[in-house]
Formats: sequence, C-alpha cells, structure tokens
Amino acid sequence: MILHAATIALSAFLLFLVQPIIARQILPWFGGSAAVWTTCMVFFQVALLAGYFYSDLVIRKLSPRAQAAVHTVLLLASLAFLPITVSEAMKPTDATQPVGRILLLLTVTIGLPYLMLATTGPLVQAWFTRQFRSAQVYRLYALSNLASMLALLGYPPLIEPNASGAMQSVGWSVGYAIFVLLAIAAAWTGVRRGAGADGAAEVAAADAHAEGIAAPPPASAGAAAMQAAHEAAAAPIGLARDPAAPPSIAEQGLWLLLAALGSTLLLAVTTHITQNVASIPFLWVLPLSIYLVTFILCFDGKGWYWRPQYLLLAAIATVAMLGGLSWRPEGFGVERAILHIEHAVPVYAFGLFVLCMFAHGELVARKPAPAHLTRFYLMVSLGGAVGGLLVGIGAPLAFDWYFELPLALTVVAVLVAVLSRGALRIAGAVAALVCATLFADYVHFIRGDVLELSRNFYGTLRVTGSPDGDTSKGASRRLLHGVILHGEQYMAPDQRAVATTYYGPTSGVGRTIEAARGAPMRVGVIGLGVGTLATYGREGDVYRLYELNPVVLDIANARFSYLKDSRAKIEPALGDARLVLEREAPQKFDVLAVDAFSSDSIPVHLLTREALAVYKRHLSERGAVVFHITNRYLDLSGVVRQLADEVGMHAVRFSDEPPQSAVQYRSDWVALTSDAAFAATLRAAGGADLPATRGTRRAWTDDHHNLFEVLK
Repeated sequence: MILHAATIALSAFLLFLVQPIIARQILPWFGGSAAVWTTCMVFFQVALLAGYFYSDLVIRKLSPRAQAAVHTVLLLASLAFLPITVSEAMKPTDATQPVGRILLLLTVTIGLPYLMLATTGPLVQAWFTRQFRSAQVYRLYALSNLASMLALLGYPPLIEPNASGAMQSVGWSVGYAIFVLLAIAAAWTGVRRGAGADGAAEVAAADAHAEGIAAPPPASAGAAAMQAAHEAAAAPIGLARDPAAPPSIAEQGLWLLLAALGSTLLLAVTTHITQNVASIPFLWVLPLSIYLVTFILCFDGKGWYWRPQYLLLAAIATVAMLGGLSWRPEGFGVERAILHIEHAVPVYAFGLFVLCMFAHGELVARKPAPAHLTRFYLMVSLGGAVGGLLVGIGAPLAFDWYFELPLALTVVAVLVAVLSRGALRIAGAVAALVCATLFADYVHFIRGDVLELSRNFYGTLRVTGSPDGDTSKGASRRLLHGVILHGEQYMAPDQRAVATTYYGPTSGVGRTIEAARGAPMRVGVIGLGVGTLATYGREGDVYRLYELNPVVLDIANARFSYLKDSRAKIEPALGDARLVLEREAPQKFDVLAVDAFSSDSIPVHLLTREALAVYKRHLSERGAVVFHITNRYLDLSGVVRQLADEVGMHAVRFSDEPPQSAVQYRSDWVALTSDAAFAATLRAAGGADLPATRGTRRAWTDDHHNLFEVLK
C-alpha cells in the first residue's frame, strides 16, 4: 500500500509542477505573451485525455502481466527525455505559427514523460484494487489531490524565487527518475496476485481518474440522500432517473457541456487577468488551483456542493463577472474602463470558484451507475480538452477580441436557468437576460469608435479615434494592446510630427536621442507601437525597429504616419527582439530604446543580465540603452540599477512630469551607458543618477528573476 501511495503522490506532484516549470522556460521565446500559458494548458489537457485513453485501453485489453510489461517499456523509454530542458535548436527564427511551434516543442520536450504521469492515477488505482480488494481506493484519491495542490501552491512562493530554471529542470528530472522506479515496482508487485482478478474492479478504478480526479468513496446514508435530492432536482431537463439505465445522448451531451464550460472558464479567466498583470506563475497557478479545488470538493462525495445555494451564487457571479468587464468606476456618466486589477483578481477568482463548483457539482449530481463510469469519465476528460481547444486555438481564429469569457458566462447563466426549478429558475432566467444585455453592451463598449480590431496569438489590437480623412485640429488616433495604450498621433497636418504620450522631447528617450545627436545616427527601438520615435529621425539617420507582432507593423504603416513621414531610413525587423539581436551582426546603435515594459505583462527576458550583454554588443562606443520603466504595478528601477552595477555601466534616470494640458504623459526612463562623458551629458540634459538599490536582491538573469520583489 505504501508503494502505491508513494507512486501516486509523486506522480501527481510532478504532473502539476512541470506545468509552470516548462512554461517558464519557453515564455521568453514567444515574447513573454500570456497566450503561452493558454497554449501550454491546451497541450496538458489533450495529453491528459490521451493518458486516459491509454489507461482504459491497457486495462481492458491486456492481462496484468502484459500491462506491467508494456508500461515498463514506456516508462524506461521516457527517461530518454531527461532532463526536461528545451533545446536551443528549437528557438523560433520568426514570429509565425507560435501555437504549432509551442505544441511541437512541448511534445518533443516532455511528451512521453507527461503521458506516463497522466496514466499513473488510473493504472495504479487499478493495480491497487487488484492487490488490496478490501481497501478503499479513495485514500489514494485524497493523497493524489493533496500532492497536486502542494505542487501548484508551492511553486510561486518557494520554488520559483529560490531556484534557477536549470535547478528546477534538474530537480524535476531527478524526481521523475524516482517516480519511474516506483511505477515499475507498483506495476509488477501485484502481477502474481492479480492473475485471476475480476477486470471489472480494475476498469472501475481506471475510469475513475480523468484529469487527475479519482472516483469518490462509497456514499454514506447522508450522501445518498443528497444524491437523491440532486437527481430529483435534475428532473426539469428530462434526464433518465433510473441509475442503472444507459445514459442517453442528451445526458452525455450535458456531461460534455458542463466539463467544457469549466475548462473554458478556467482558461478564459486566466487570459483575462493576465492581460493586466505580469505573466508570472502565481497568476497562472491561481485559477488552476481554484479549478482543481472545485473538482476535489465536488467529487469528494461529502456533500460540499450545496445545489440551491450554488445555483443562486452562479447566477449572481455571472452578472458580476460580466459587469466587471466594462466597469464604470465613478458612475454611469463617465468613460468606462475594465475593472482595476486589484478588484478584478478577487472578483474573477471567487467567480471562477463558484462557477466551477456549479459545473462540477452538476456533473457529480448526474454521474451514472458504476457500469457506465467509463463513458462518464471519458466525457468529462473530453470536455476538458474541448474547452482548452476552444479557448487556446478556436477563439483566436473565430473572434477579434476576448469574447470567449462573456460568451461562456452567458451560457452558464442560461444553463443555470435550465437546470433550476421554482424561484431559482426565475433568478437564473433574470441572470441570463441581464448577461445577454451586458454581453451586447460589452461588445458595443469594445467596438465603440474602433477603426480596426484584430487578434492573434500575441493579443488584441484596437485602433480608435478619428476616422480616415479627419485632419481637423485635435483629431487623434490611438493604438491599444488589450487595455494598454501603445501610442497616439494627432492627425492635423501641423500636429502629425508631434511626439505624444511617453515619447515627448522632455521624456528620457527624447532627451537621450537629442544628447546623442551629431553626425547621422543609428537608433534601435524594441517595441514599435505606432512608430512615434521615428519622428525624431533626420536625414541620414537609420531607425531599426524590432517588433514581435507583425500586425503591429501593418497597423503602424496603414493607420498612422510616423513611419511614412520620418526623414530617417526605417528598417523593420520582425520577431522577438532579443532573438533577432542575438543573430545579427553588431549594429553600432547610438541609442537603443527598450520600450517593452509599459504594459502590465512584461517580457522579463528583455530585462536580464544576458539581455543587457546582447544590447551592449550592439551599442557604439558612446552609445546608450534606454529602458522605459513607466508601470502602474511594478517598480523596475532597482532591477535596471542592479544590471548597471553588474556590468559597470552608468545609470541615469529621467522622470518627466509634463503639464496636465500637454499631449505627453508622465514617464520614467533609465539610460545606461559605459561612457562617463556621455553620462555627464545626460545628467546635464535633465537626468539624475539612479540611486543604488538596497538589500540583498540579485541582478536578474535568465535563470533567476522574481517579480514579487518589484511589486509596488
């Protein structure tokens, strides 16, 4: 029994721990986009489904000895994938087809080990049941879920800040090698005793573990009464009440829908909240932990799902979450905005808990007799995979904005009304009507005065403002990435060349460019936006612009005129800036502006010691790299100062506070240069030495960085 318990606990721990570890490794290769995690989740869910099919097939078709032999061969073969380090040869050379590249990369890096971990729950429970027929398998279920939660909750505060990426990979790989030994031992231990075992017990145990979830223990009298109440409450949709009857097509469709809704809500909420804060494992792990907790509670068999209360809470939560998408912070008479992150995270975290409790609780209320558990858990796991595919792959192709979240919330509200009775049905119907109204209002809010709306792997882009042909005084146009402003231009002929927002003449980048001006100069810009900095270009200058998202370049050329009107030679370079710079010959930049941190989902890999070494290689002898560190939630000044101290560069900070009536915004820039004379020139131009950091924080590296320490 100890062997089986250790095998299941270790496998569950490794299964959930590998998710943030591997996502963290590949995040820099795809621009630090939050969509990397969503795509990883699609892979994990599909791999779990594949593991379920494998387990079901092996247990149904093979003898105990053949099961052990086949599984042993695959376990030993999976050791060839260790250590789980992403190969440098798989770095993308351009920004095309990121979803396919990520799925291929994950398959090559962790495909077979992850599949083996995904099969452990059902297989080991089957072997355990065969060997210890009188024991209750739900103890292993509880242990598995506990280990999963320890991995998810322990990674952000303990592992991620204190262990480098390389250490995490090696540590996980050592743990996996131990798991392989335990799994092989568990497979062969019960072979002799299981030779005449009844296959039905094995099948029931195997079918009881989809996506890391095991079957609940035998129901007590109280639980049985609650189950009967659940079944009676389900009567409005006409499902079969005979527990021994085969599940109807409608009933199976409802299982699939409920499971898919839970998975869809998980990924849609994760996407929503990671658009407003940095893409760090904590915010990836939080929704996933909530999702797992609801599975634990609902499938625990102890009555945690209180049906009337959760039906009412679900109706309220859908309205609150949908309303939060276009929040009016000071009443209905002012411009609307998406709910601020300090309120959004609690609202959507609690809302996700309530709605997943509803979806998973309704699943448990409709679970069939043991003879039909195979189909039940197949539909549950299939629904999870379908939800992941819809959000991770389908939604970016079908929608030009993040409409999957409000759509899913509206579907949940309708489902609450359908599954409820009496006063709860009225409440559900009201919630569905309100959600439909809020959904339509949200679409209008997003589209508003939008001139162009597009979405791809890297996010959503909106161009708002004056229509084509409007060149009147004050007419302007803006580009927003999600809810973050990435540039603005006034359209009147005498205003088109004005550098607006964070890039005015008194900003740090404006002062640095002017201080470096002399002979024709070379300027590099990481993060194109609308191309505002090109307005500083003069005859003979070269402005090389690095942009990850090709759609941004298209919009800058078609909807704005900074690039077309610049007197400098414009050289676009598509792809992740760091990867492109690593491949290029030295560019001899007089100024290299790194403008990738003004949003709240920052690409950390552009702010590490290794990144600075790449930048220095491309600077002229007197050149400076200028970091834009204006940020609502993160104080990056200490990070930049530590990098400067690490390589012996001078750090000069520019804090610009333009008048409220100006077209420029408050901004913070830090210039790093190895030339003492140029640093003095920058100070004379209005800069000041960046104060030394306090404490024992280390400079960020590709292997070590901690966003928790820079939260404001």
